[in-house]
Amino acid sequence: MDGLPEHKYTFKVAKDANKIEIKNAVEELFNVEVTKVNTLNCRGREKRVGRYVGTTASYKKAIVTINPNPVNEKGTKKAEKKKGTIEFFDGMY
Repeated sequence: MDGLPEHKYTFKVAKDANKIEIKNAVEELFNVEVTKVNTLNCRGREKRVGRYVGTTASYKKAIVTINPNPVNEKGTKKAEKKKGTIEFFDGMY
């Protein structure tokens, strides 16, 4: 939530997803223009319950930067208007 003023959104993604796949998925799902994708692998934490020790699941996190002033694509039959924000997160800030 700290990155919303800078148009940065954080997602939990599949471990084998690369930056290009993440960018294409976000652009297709939310109809926005992605300028940058940063990824990081988060290790599982060690948890104890009594004398038993286990770990939580590890995961991959993607921080996606959205262009706040998108340009419409010209030259295509259907010129879709790209948005500058993701509406789902607008009410949370």
